[in-house]
Amino acid sequence: MRITHVIRGEEWLPSAPLHVLLYEAFGWRDTMPRFAHLALLLKPEGNGKLSKRDGDRLGFPVFPLRWVDPKTGEVSSGYRESGYLPEAVVNFVALLGWNPGNDHEEVMSMEELIRYFRIEKCSKAGAKFDYEKGKWFNHHYIQTSSNERLADLLRPSLEAAGITFDADYVARAIGLTKERAQTLLELEEQIAYFFTAPTAYDEKTVKKRWKEDSAAQLTELAALLATQSEDLPSEATEEVVKAWIEEKGYGLGAVMNCFRLALVGAAKGPHLFDITALLGRGETLQRLQRAIEVLG
Repeated sequence: MRITHVIRGEEWLPSAPLHVLLYEAFGWRDTMPRFAHLALLLKPEGNGKLSKRDGDRLGFPVFPLRWVDPKTGEVSSGYRESGYLPEAVVNFVALLGWNPGNDHEEVMSMEELIRYFRIEKCSKAGAKFDYEKGKWFNHHYIQTSSNERLADLLRPSLEAAGITFDADYVARAIGLTKERAQTLLELEEQIAYFFTAPTAYDEKTVKKRWKEDSAAQLTELAALLATQSEDLPSEATEEVVKAWIEEKGYGLGAVMNCFRLALVGAAKGPHLFDITALLGRGETLQRLQRAIEVLG
């Protein structure tokens, strides 16, 4: 079968002599593969072998893909379905029980992993499974991936949610938000308000930010924005709005926080005028009007 190496967990060590004898008995000694036995992956606490139950207990996947037990029907989540990029999982798993030494950078491409891997450098001690480190790798690879690639990866789930996919629009939304995302699921959640206007508003933010004069101020702001160009360019719109706030003597934070609440539904998101530039004038005005009507 042209198998050159058999690399497996250390629990197979007791069986290794038997396997060697079987090869010899069949007269295959000259073509027998080389056997290597790796230390096991340990629970995050370090006490015992990692199992699927640990993932269920602590809320992380232990399989690369979603898996359904054919006997029990039990479903186990996978890294792909949890929003992980394949190169992040490969990089993360490769460094469990192995490292290239010489203070080499942790982030490595597949080509670098192949170039530097030496089985002699694998640890003889078990490696604790650090799920947070896996998220760190995934965050890194999301940041370094192009917005266009990430948009393409999100396309199936966005279309399944009934969103008309516009590659350029989605890529722009991703560019504004991906800095905060550790998984593709988080990224999709963070761009959601670019496609769907708020139907409710964060209660804590409303209680803290929405005042008696907020509706009147946003009504004036809407009238001002209605005179601006349809694309609401970020820098120009910010300059106009801030000049208007200063002229009126309003508090900058008071207006901006309520403006963000109207657009996003909460006190979150990237630079406010980058949001308005992507939404455009029409959608921005509709969201302002709805917040005024709902919050009063």
